[in-house]
Amino acid sequence: MRGFFLGILFVFVVAIVTGLALIRQSRGFSTREQATPMERWVARKAREIAMPGDAKSRRNPVANSPEVIADGRAHWADHCASCHANDGSGETVVGKNLYPPAPDMREAATQQLSDGELYYIIHNGIRWTGMPAWGASDYDPETWQLVHFIRHLPNLTKPEIQEMEHYNPQSTAEREEQEQEQKFLNGDAPPNDKEKK
Repeated sequence: MRGFFLGILFVFVVAIVTGLALIRQSRGFSTREQATPMERWVARKAREIAMPGDAKSRRNPVANSPEVIADGRAHWADHCASCHANDGSGETVVGKNLYPPAPDMREAATQQLSDGELYYIIHNGIRWTGMPAWGASDYDPETWQLVHFIRHLPNLTKPEIQEMEHYNPQSTAEREEQEQEQKFLNGDAPPNDKEKK
């Protein structure tokens, strides 16, 4: 218990020092700036300290299979890709403008986390970042499927990425535009004003 309180005190002190350094550099608290190495280190340490000890050792109870990867891929495209991109790069308008930006999930910093750590992050979110909590119950098989899919991201193929585009959320305007394009391609669309003249 003493270690827990010392950990909280450590994070608190480092956060204050980091905050003062930011203000002193006259950067303010804008999310337009790149995170400094110190901020990235503090964020990683804070996440490590805040995560329960048993989270790291949890094993994925969902057996990996092509079907599990396919389900995880569809779930990712529908729920995660707006920040993390279909390929896991984080190269989206939302992902790049978060502070800290959405990480490249294919890189070692993510891939080296244990299955339990990945599950915990998805299920519970990360405070002071754009990562929300997605877990709905104590046992969440969809999140465990996502863990398998995250492990698959470095090996994602172009056909898989193209398939994922069908699951990406769309605005009403995007859906209407797609319907109009399909009608035009089917020959069902009325000619536009320029063609009438």
